[in-house]
Amino acid sequence: MKRNYYYLVAGLQDITLDIHKLIADQLTFRDELRTELHPGDYKLVEKLFLPYDNKNLLNLLEKREAEFNEKGNYSREQLEENIKEPADLPDYMKRFITAFKNKDPLYPDMSPENELTTLFYDEITSSVKNDFLLWWFNFELNVKNIMLALNARKYKVPYEHQIIGTGEIAGLIRKSHARDFGLSNDLDYIDELTSISKKEDIREREQAIDELKWSFLDEKTFFHYFTIEKILAFIIKLGMIERWLDIDKEHSNELFKKLLKELQDSYELPEKFTEK
Repeated sequence: MKRNYYYLVAGLQDITLDIHKLIADQLTFRDELRTELHPGDYKLVEKLFLPYDNKNLLNLLEKREAEFNEKGNYSREQLEENIKEPADLPDYMKRFITAFKNKDPLYPDMSPENELTTLFYDEITSSVKNDFLLWWFNFELNVKNIMLALNARKYKVPYEHQIIGTGEIAGLIRKSHARDFGLSNDLDYIDELTSISKKEDIREREQAIDELKWSFLDEKTFFHYFTIEKILAFIIKLGMIERWLDIDKEHSNELFKKLLKELQDSYELPEKFTEK
Protein backbone atom coordinates (compact mmCIF):
# COMPACT_ATOMS: atom_id res chain seq x y z
CA MET A 1 0.00 0.00 0.00
CA LYS A 2 1.36 3.39 -1.03
CA ARG A 3 1.09 6.16 1.55
CA ASN A 4 1.24 9.85 0.69
CA TYR A 5 3.02 12.41 2.86
CA TYR A 6 1.65 15.64 1.40
CA TYR A 7 2.77 18.14 4.04
CA LEU A 8 6.12 16.48 4.64
CA VAL A 9 7.12 16.40 0.97
CA ALA A 10 5.72 19.87 0.29
CA GLY A 11 7.91 21.21 3.10
CA LEU A 12 11.18 19.70 1.85
CA GLN A 13 13.95 22.17 1.14
CA ASP A 14 14.56 22.86 -2.54
CA ILE A 15 18.07 21.49 -2.93
CA THR A 16 20.73 21.23 -5.62
CA LEU A 17 24.08 19.46 -5.53
CA ASP A 18 25.96 22.76 -5.21
CA ILE A 19 23.76 24.29 -2.49
CA HIS A 20 25.78 26.04 0.26
CA LYS A 21 23.45 25.67 3.25
CA LEU A 22 21.06 22.99 4.44
CA ILE A 23 18.08 23.57 6.71
CA ALA A 24 18.54 20.08 8.15
CA ASP A 25 21.24 17.44 7.72
CA GLN A 26 20.63 13.73 7.20
CA LEU A 27 20.67 12.90 10.91
CA THR A 28 18.26 15.69 11.88
CA PHE A 29 15.92 14.81 9.04
CA ARG A 30 15.97 11.12 9.98
CA ASP A 31 15.00 12.00 13.56
CA GLU A 32 12.06 13.99 12.21
CA LEU A 33 10.98 11.10 10.00
CA ARG A 34 10.90 8.70 12.94
CA THR A 35 7.67 10.34 14.13
CA GLU A 36 6.31 11.48 10.75
CA LEU A 37 6.40 8.23 8.77
CA HIS A 38 4.47 5.00 8.99
CA PRO A 39 6.68 2.40 10.78
CA GLY A 40 6.88 0.31 7.61
CA ASP A 41 8.17 3.26 5.60
CA TYR A 42 10.60 4.27 8.33
CA LYS A 43 12.19 0.81 8.12
CA LEU A 44 13.03 1.64 4.49
CA VAL A 45 14.73 4.84 5.67
CA GLU A 46 16.86 2.85 8.13
CA LYS A 47 18.23 0.72 5.30
CA LEU A 48 19.85 3.81 3.76
CA PHE A 49 21.86 4.30 6.96
CA LEU A 50 23.16 0.73 7.25
CA PRO A 51 26.47 1.58 5.48
CA TYR A 52 27.30 3.80 8.48
CA ASP A 53 26.60 0.83 10.77
CA ASN A 54 28.88 -1.30 8.61
CA LYS A 55 31.74 1.16 9.05
CA ASN A 56 31.14 1.48 12.79
CA LEU A 57 31.03 -2.30 13.17
CA LEU A 58 34.26 -2.83 11.26
CA ASN A 59 36.03 -0.10 13.25
CA LEU A 60 35.00 -1.78 16.51
CA LEU A 61 35.98 -5.27 15.35
CA GLU A 62 39.37 -4.07 14.13
CA LYS A 63 39.80 -1.87 17.23
CA ARG A 64 40.50 1.22 15.17
CA GLU A 65 40.86 4.63 16.79
CA ALA A 66 38.02 6.02 14.68
CA GLU A 67 35.20 8.37 15.56
CA PHE A 68 31.85 6.61 15.96
CA ASN A 69 29.41 7.80 13.28
CA GLU A 70 26.07 8.69 14.88
CA LYS A 71 24.27 8.29 11.55
CA GLY A 72 24.20 4.53 12.07
CA ASN A 73 21.01 2.84 13.24
CA TYR A 74 22.79 1.07 16.10
CA SER A 75 24.53 2.65 19.06
CA ARG A 76 28.08 1.81 20.04
CA GLU A 77 26.72 -0.15 23.02
CA GLN A 78 24.40 -2.21 20.79
CA LEU A 79 27.22 -3.08 18.41
CA GLU A 80 29.63 -3.95 21.22
CA GLU A 81 27.05 -6.28 22.80
CA ASN A 82 26.41 -7.95 19.45
CA ILE A 83 30.12 -8.44 18.88
CA LYS A 84 30.16 -10.46 22.12
CA GLU A 85 27.03 -12.40 21.16
CA PRO A 86 25.36 -11.62 17.78
CA ALA A 87 21.64 -11.33 18.38
CA ASP A 88 19.57 -8.40 17.09
CA LEU A 89 21.50 -7.26 14.01
CA PRO A 90 20.75 -7.98 10.32
CA ASP A 91 21.78 -11.49 9.27
CA TYR A 92 24.67 -10.29 7.12
CA MET A 93 26.24 -8.51 10.12
CA LYS A 94 25.85 -11.56 12.33
CA ARG A 95 27.49 -13.75 9.68
CA PHE A 96 30.35 -11.31 9.34
CA ILE A 97 30.94 -11.00 13.08
CA THR A 98 31.06 -14.80 13.48
CA ALA A 99 33.44 -15.22 10.53
CA PHE A 100 35.67 -12.36 11.70
CA LYS A 101 35.94 -13.66 15.26
CA ASN A 102 36.68 -17.18 14.01
CA LYS A 103 39.29 -15.80 11.57
CA ASP A 104 37.45 -17.74 8.88
CA PRO A 105 36.46 -15.19 6.21
CA LEU A 106 33.51 -16.02 3.97
CA TYR A 107 35.36 -14.49 1.01
CA PRO A 108 39.08 -15.11 1.70
CA ASP A 109 40.28 -13.13 -1.33
CA MET A 110 38.54 -9.95 -0.13
CA SER A 111 39.55 -7.42 2.48
CA PRO A 112 37.30 -7.44 5.58
CA GLU A 113 35.70 -4.19 4.43
CA ASN A 114 34.88 -5.57 0.99
CA GLU A 115 33.62 -8.81 2.52
CA LEU A 116 31.23 -6.95 4.81
CA THR A 117 30.10 -4.69 1.98
CA THR A 118 29.52 -7.70 -0.28
CA LEU A 119 27.41 -9.38 2.41
CA PHE A 120 25.46 -6.14 2.82
CA TYR A 121 24.67 -5.68 -0.87
CA ASP A 122 23.86 -9.35 -1.37
CA GLU A 123 21.35 -9.31 1.48
CA ILE A 124 19.84 -5.90 0.76
CA THR A 125 19.32 -6.54 -2.96
CA SER A 126 17.67 -9.90 -2.29
CA SER A 127 15.41 -8.77 0.56
CA VAL A 128 14.22 -5.21 -0.15
CA LYS A 129 10.64 -5.16 -1.40
CA ASN A 130 10.46 -1.49 -2.35
CA ASP A 131 11.19 -1.16 -6.08
CA PHE A 132 12.87 2.23 -5.80
CA LEU A 133 15.16 1.20 -2.97
CA LEU A 134 16.02 -2.04 -4.78
CA TRP A 135 16.90 -0.04 -7.90
CA TRP A 136 19.01 2.41 -5.88
CA PHE A 137 21.15 -0.20 -4.14
CA ASN A 138 21.75 -2.05 -7.43
CA PHE A 139 22.54 1.21 -9.22
CA GLU A 140 24.90 2.39 -6.46
CA LEU A 141 26.69 -0.97 -6.43
CA ASN A 142 27.08 -1.01 -10.21
CA VAL A 143 28.46 2.54 -10.28
CA LYS A 144 30.99 1.70 -7.54
CA ASN A 145 32.16 -1.45 -9.28
CA ILE A 146 32.33 -0.02 -12.79
CA MET A 147 34.25 3.07 -11.72
CA LEU A 148 36.65 0.95 -9.68
CA ALA A 149 37.25 -1.38 -12.62
CA LEU A 150 37.69 1.47 -15.12
CA ASN A 151 40.19 3.21 -12.83
CA ALA A 152 42.04 -0.06 -12.23
CA ARG A 153 42.26 -0.70 -15.96
CA LYS A 154 43.64 2.79 -16.48
CA TYR A 155 46.45 2.16 -14.01
CA LYS A 156 46.85 -1.51 -15.00
CA VAL A 157 45.93 -2.73 -11.50
CA PRO A 158 44.28 -6.16 -11.05
CA TYR A 159 40.81 -5.65 -9.63
CA GLU A 160 39.02 -9.02 -9.69
CA HIS A 161 39.07 -9.36 -5.90
CA GLN A 162 38.13 -5.71 -5.34
CA ILE A 163 34.70 -5.95 -6.99
CA ILE A 164 31.82 -5.96 -4.51
CA GLY A 165 28.90 -8.39 -4.62
CA THR A 166 28.26 -11.85 -6.05
CA GLY A 167 25.53 -11.05 -8.59
CA GLU A 168 25.64 -11.49 -12.36
CA ILE A 169 26.69 -7.92 -13.15
CA ALA A 170 29.48 -7.99 -10.56
CA GLY A 171 30.65 -11.26 -12.13
CA LEU A 172 30.77 -9.71 -15.60
CA ILE A 173 32.76 -6.73 -14.33
CA ARG A 174 35.25 -9.11 -12.71
CA LYS A 175 35.80 -11.32 -15.74
CA SER A 176 34.98 -9.37 -18.92
CA HIS A 177 37.72 -7.84 -21.05
CA ALA A 178 35.23 -5.93 -23.21
CA ARG A 179 35.39 -2.13 -23.14
CA ASP A 180 31.86 -1.99 -21.70
CA PHE A 181 32.19 -5.23 -19.67
CA GLY A 182 29.42 -6.59 -21.91
CA LEU A 183 26.91 -4.38 -20.09
CA SER A 184 25.79 -1.84 -22.70
CA ASN A 185 22.49 -3.64 -23.30
CA ASP A 186 21.75 -3.86 -19.58
CA LEU A 187 23.00 -0.54 -18.18
CA ASP A 188 22.12 2.65 -20.01
CA TYR A 189 24.71 4.63 -18.05
CA ILE A 190 27.82 2.58 -18.87
CA ASP A 191 28.98 4.99 -21.62
CA GLU A 192 28.59 7.98 -19.31
CA LEU A 193 30.64 6.28 -16.60
CA THR A 194 33.32 5.46 -19.15
CA SER A 195 33.46 9.11 -20.15
CA ILE A 196 33.59 10.24 -16.52
CA SER A 197 36.46 7.85 -15.76
CA LYS A 198 38.62 9.66 -18.33
CA LYS A 199 38.56 12.91 -16.34
CA GLU A 200 42.02 13.47 -14.88
CA ASP A 201 40.86 15.86 -12.14
CA ILE A 202 39.59 13.65 -9.32
CA ARG A 203 37.27 16.33 -7.97
CA GLU A 204 35.64 16.79 -11.38
CA ARG A 205 35.28 13.04 -11.66
CA GLU A 206 33.59 12.70 -8.28
CA GLN A 207 31.26 15.61 -8.99
CA ALA A 208 30.31 14.08 -12.34
CA ILE A 209 29.45 10.78 -10.64
CA ASP A 210 27.22 12.56 -8.12
CA GLU A 211 25.58 14.57 -10.89
CA LEU A 212 24.83 11.30 -12.70
CA LYS A 213 23.33 9.81 -9.54
CA TRP A 214 21.29 12.98 -8.91
CA SER A 215 19.92 12.89 -12.46
CA PHE A 216 18.88 9.26 -12.17
CA LEU A 217 17.26 9.89 -8.76
CA ASP A 218 15.19 12.68 -10.32
CA GLU A 219 14.22 10.42 -13.21
CA LYS A 220 13.23 7.51 -10.98
CA THR A 221 11.08 9.65 -8.66
CA PHE A 222 9.53 11.93 -11.31
CA PHE A 223 6.08 10.37 -10.93
CA HIS A 224 6.37 9.79 -7.17
CA TYR A 225 4.91 13.06 -5.95
CA PHE A 226 4.30 12.62 -2.21
CA THR A 227 5.38 9.05 -1.55
CA ILE A 228 8.16 7.46 0.48
CA GLU A 229 10.24 7.21 -2.72
CA LYS A 230 10.49 10.99 -2.90
CA ILE A 231 11.64 11.08 0.73
CA LEU A 232 14.20 8.31 0.25
CA ALA A 233 15.69 10.15 -2.75
CA PHE A 234 15.84 13.34 -0.68
CA ILE A 235 17.82 11.54 2.05
CA ILE A 236 20.30 10.22 -0.52
CA LYS A 237 20.72 13.70 -1.98
CA LEU A 238 21.29 15.18 1.48
CA GLY A 239 24.17 12.73 1.93
CA MET A 240 25.78 13.86 -1.32
CA ILE A 241 25.45 17.54 -0.39
CA GLU A 242 26.88 17.01 3.11
CA ARG A 243 29.91 15.28 1.63
CA TRP A 244 30.68 18.24 -0.63
CA LEU A 245 29.98 20.80 2.09
CA ASP A 246 32.54 19.01 4.27
CA ILE A 247 35.09 19.06 1.48
CA ASP A 248 34.47 22.77 0.81
CA LYS A 249 34.95 23.94 4.41
CA GLU A 250 38.02 25.85 5.59
CA HIS A 251 40.12 22.72 5.77
CA SER A 252 39.04 21.65 2.32
CA ASN A 253 42.58 20.82 1.20
CA GLU A 254 43.05 18.36 4.04
CA LEU A 255 39.61 16.84 3.53
CA PHE A 256 40.16 16.61 -0.18
CA LYS A 257 43.40 14.74 0.38
CA LYS A 258 41.42 12.34 2.56
CA LEU A 259 38.89 11.87 -0.25
CA LEU A 260 41.72 11.24 -2.71
CA LYS A 261 43.25 8.65 -0.36
CA GLU A 262 39.89 6.87 0.00
CA LEU A 263 39.50 6.73 -3.77
CA GLN A 264 43.02 5.43 -4.26
CA ASP A 265 42.41 2.79 -1.59
CA SER A 266 39.27 1.69 -3.42
CA TYR A 267 41.39 -0.06 -6.01
CA GLU A 268 44.50 -0.76 -3.96
CA LEU A 269 45.62 -4.37 -3.98
CA PRO A 270 45.31 -6.43 -0.79
CA GLU A 271 48.64 -7.22 0.86
CA LYS A 272 48.60 -10.83 -0.32
CA PHE A 273 48.63 -9.67 -3.94
CA THR A 274 51.54 -7.29 -3.47
CA GLU A 275 53.83 -9.77 -1.79
CA LYS A 276 56.73 -10.90 -3.90
